[in-house]
Formats: sequence, structure tokens, C-alpha cells
Amino acid sequence: MATRTFEDVKRDFLKSNYSTWAENYEQDMQILESSSQRLAANSVSAHFTGDRESAAVLDVACGTGLVAEQLRQHGFTHFVGVDGSKSMLEIARKKGLYEDLKECLLGDQPLPLPKGSFDVVIIVAALMVDHVPVCVVRHLCDACKPGGYVSMVCGHGYNNLEYKADLERELKEMEEEGHWSCVEVLESENWARSASGAGDTYTSGSVYLYKKV
Repeated sequence: MATRTFEDVKRDFLKSNYSTWAENYEQDMQILESSSQRLAANSVSAHFTGDRESAAVLDVACGTGLVAEQLRQHGFTHFVGVDGSKSMLEIARKKGLYEDLKECLLGDQPLPLPKGSFDVVIIVAALMVDHVPVCVVRHLCDACKPGGYVSMVCGHGYNNLEYKADLERELKEMEEEGHWSCVEVLESENWARSASGAGDTYTSGSVYLYKKV
């Protein structure tokens, strides 16, 4: 694989064409020094008290499987992945971590999975403008078992601030409606190198962990 530069990453990140980006995606996440997968997995691990070897995990917008790799280090072994990119799913499938992988564009339609089936539902690197609508968090909650956990990640890039505000309103509204309760919100200042800059600045981000009622 050819050596990638920050400018290469910046170009592909801003285009967000995951079908063509799949081959270089993992290398590019290293160049961006992305910590989102690790922080989300750490948050789940810190609060999950059930049997990890039998827990069912739904990895939404799973990409090439970076989140599953992190969660496996914490003892989770049963993964189902959903993503809208066939190219990303092909790479994830080769890793042999997932029991099932489904191609699905996240949006207004429910996830193609039975409701209330998963002990952990996690979404990383998708809750952002021009990727998935905020309403998808209701589908994440639907897929989770009562007493299970939903982990969500949202970056604070300059073009994602309005989306973040809408997301937090939706999360709060769902809590007020009695769907789930907030376990923790983690803030990270050095989330990843900013793809909108020259490579010398970092963007911040949040991990939201909720427990389904």
C-alpha cells in the first residue's frame, strides 16, 4: 500500500466517498490520529456488567471493523455489523469478527434487524452532517435490549456544530420520553486531526452512553 499524506486523507475525508475510500480508510484513520473507536469502546467497557462473551453487539456504520477490534480487546465476541458501503463491508468480512454483516443506508427506515435484540449498540464516525439524520438514534434504541447500552460518537468540527446541537436535543427528548437514561457523556479535546485545516490542529468530540429502560 502506497504511503499516504495528510493532504490525501483530507481530500478523501471531505469527499466522504466511502466506496472508493475503503482501501485506505484504516491507514487514514491512523494519519488523522482518530481516537473515537477506542474512546467509545472504553466507555462501554467501563459500564457493561453483563457476560461479555455472550453479549450481542450491533456495530452500526461499522466500516472496516475498527470498533469491533477495539471491543474485542475488552472481551466482547459476538458482533453484527451494518454499513452503507459494500466496499467497507468486504474488508470487515475478511477480518472474521462479525457473525453477520448487512448493507444498509442509515436514514428514516428502521434497521434491518429484530428490535430489542442487542446488549450493546454502538455507532462511531457516522453521526455528522451529510451522513445520517439525527432520527437514526431512535432506531439504535429500538435495536437495544432493555437494560442494554447505546454508545454514540459525535465530532465537534465547525461544520457539525448545528448537527451536534440537534443530536443532543433528540437524546434529551428521548430521555424525557422514558426510552433511556444517560450514563455518561465524555468530552475529548484531541479527538482527531482536523481534516478542514492544515494538519496541525485538532478537533474535539463527544461519546454519549445511554442505558435503555
